[in-house]
Amino acid sequence: MLGGLTGFTDPKGTDWGERMLNTVASQTIRHLFTKSESVEVLVRCYPSSKLLQGSIDSFKMSGSGLVIRRDFGVEEMSFETDAVAIDFASVLSGKLTLKQPTQAVAQVVLSETNINRSFQSELVKKRLINLTQPTLIAFSDNHPVSFTEVTVKLLPNNRLQLSAQADLGNEKLIPLNMILSIGIEKRRRVSFKNPEIQLEQIPEAQREISQSLSLALVEILDNMVDLDRFDLDGVKLRLNRLETQGERLVFSGYAEIERIPKTVS
Repeated sequence: MLGGLTGFTDPKGTDWGERMLNTVASQTIRHLFTKSESVEVLVRCYPSSKLLQGSIDSFKMSGSGLVIRRDFGVEEMSFETDAVAIDFASVLSGKLTLKQPTQAVAQVVLSETNINRSFQSELVKKRLINLTQPTLIAFSDNHPVSFTEVTVKLLPNNRLQLSAQADLGNEKLIPLNMILSIGIEKRRRVSFKNPEIQLEQIPEAQREISQSLSLALVEILDNMVDLDRFDLDGVKLRLNRLETQGERLVFSGYAEIERIPKTVS
């Protein structure tokens, strides 16, 4: 049975348990993503006989070119646990089931391209278009307001340059341009703070409204990126820090893993 499951025909080798578990874990993790360029899993279990009791020493996953929820690209993702208790019977059936919740050190890397593409996703666009808050439609003769053509450029020291258009209806487009600081709040929310509104390139007649709409957009963004909205079933990501590194945004923290998700997110 083991040979048919894993593709290895010699279960007597000292690492047969690791190889079997690596195969099952790789298949399980890969199916959590809509798309993946590579997913590598390394499970340590020595001696292999410990696997029969469902005990493994460590579990490490690294992936690149990942897509979550069909629209959200992740340049790189990795996590690593300490000792983990698993259900050995589930491994024999080609699945991976935890006996108890565990935590893993985690790192997620987004590219500037990933971030800009995410602003084109339906999940994000529906929070930026056809807005009817009184503070917004006061600028548009009661027409819904939309923020479009959002573009981000990452800057050193955890800052970013953001440009966008505010569509007030009736072909009224107001350009927005600003520099923001980004950080982490409550270990789960990405915050957008300290906006520096840049009006030099804005037509003088539009500067006042551009500044007001820029501040409104910052408030929307500051309440939008909550990791609880993107959690995989059974897995919560908590962040300790973020850092801009060239054209990459690097998050580090930990994952609370209650169970291995069974469906693609």
